[in-house]
Amino acid sequence: MNARKQFLTTLALVSVLLSATACKRTESETKEAGKGPHGGKLLTKDDFGLEVKIFEEGVPPEFRLYAFDDGKPLAPTQFSSTITLKRLEQTDAINFAPRGDYLVGDKEIYEPHSFDVIVKATRGGQSYQWTYSSYEGRTEINPEELRSAGVVIERVGPARMKNVIELPGKIALNADQTAHVVPRLAGVVTEVRKNLGDRVTRGEVIAVINSGDLATAKEAYIESVHRLELARVSAHREETLWKKKISPEEDYLIKKHELEESLLAKQATAQRLQALGVPANEVRALRLGRGNLAHFSLRAPLTGVVIAKNVTVGEAVEATETIFTVADLSTVWADITVPPNQLGAVRTGQKVVVDWEDQDMQVAGTVSYVELLVGEETRSARARVVIANPNGAWRPGLFVKVHLTQNETTVPMAVKAEALQTFRDWEVVFIKVGNLFEARPLEIGRREGEWIEVLSGLKPGLEYAAKNSFVVKADVMKSGASHDH
Repeated sequence: MNARKQFLTTLALVSVLLSATACKRTESETKEAGKGPHGGKLLTKDDFGLEVKIFEEGVPPEFRLYAFDDGKPLAPTQFSSTITLKRLEQTDAINFAPRGDYLVGDKEIYEPHSFDVIVKATRGGQSYQWTYSSYEGRTEINPEELRSAGVVIERVGPARMKNVIELPGKIALNADQTAHVVPRLAGVVTEVRKNLGDRVTRGEVIAVINSGDLATAKEAYIESVHRLELARVSAHREETLWKKKISPEEDYLIKKHELEESLLAKQATAQRLQALGVPANEVRALRLGRGNLAHFSLRAPLTGVVIAKNVTVGEAVEATETIFTVADLSTVWADITVPPNQLGAVRTGQKVVVDWEDQDMQVAGTVSYVELLVGEETRSARARVVIANPNGAWRPGLFVKVHLTQNETTVPMAVKAEALQTFRDWEVVFIKVGNLFEARPLEIGRREGEWIEVLSGLKPGLEYAAKNSFVVKADVMKSGASHDH
């Protein structure tokens, strides 16, 4: 019994040893053995070794393969190989040809170098195969986590984009809706009814002036009215006498001429009062002997806001002195500075977007004017956009950026601008395949508003993290998948 028991124990130990040897052999077929003499991955099986190297010094990244027999280099004509790269969204087959002391792959290994690798080799009728994985910029996020983080997924596709240039600008008063109020006659201010910031309506009294010049002008008008009445009576009497052949025609013609002169004098004095700003109803009242001859009501020339005030009660003012400035701020100007190299790119009728970055405000408009002359010192010209300002948010003096649209085209591939993130030294978006996300470096074309044109790095139809993509980036950085050849 002791001998039989010892035999069974020995048989069991041998079985375990054989099983362990088989496991080691299996692992040697699929497991990386370390680094080769050229710095690549060294894959081994039995006495055959294959070093897989991604070489990218001075050339686009390419696979180079070096073979060894029992540690001794083999000529590239003594073995053959293929590599299959399984990326998230596609599979690439790499074929090889001899070059120098190695085999070189026939395809560029574009970034990121993130894939599952299947290496097959043949030497002397013997076949070998290894598999390994090299992940970079990859992470896995389940749908529930995506929803809770607010990550929005969209597909790569065409987009309508504008060719836009950006120029500096400044908000200014609309000079066509700004009035500098002058009295038009000298006098002493007896009332000031409006202050800075007050709203006024067209025709509203904003100040009252006592003016000797106005009294003189009104007196002249009243006198012209009386002379006209006298001339009209005299002319009528002479016409009656002439028709009855009591007086000669010459006397009638003289009185008729005096009537015409009186009428002209009355019209001239009335027009002078109107030019001074005296309303027609006040002029008519003078015929009845009503009103203060020196009293002058200064009225708002337009509806708007008082933006400047240069007068106080009791102050003497001159006829041409600006004592109020009133502006209608419902529209303002965006004055654009156009440098010499952009003069040909700005034209009237061009669509623009005025952007006040500090408040994240934008408003659309159209170029209404382009200056024909350039400044002697700046060598720049001005262009102008009239923009609506119903709430008064666009205040004169603000510095803004003006985006001018030159043309609109449809690009075959574009992604949302907010999807863009930085990873290593790349600008990337994170594509989605199943629950996996991975960084894709982009070659970027034009940028406009919410869209970024993609020249290369993606394929139409791929899903990507369009909103809150920083959540994906954070998860990638946490996972620590790094660049490894």
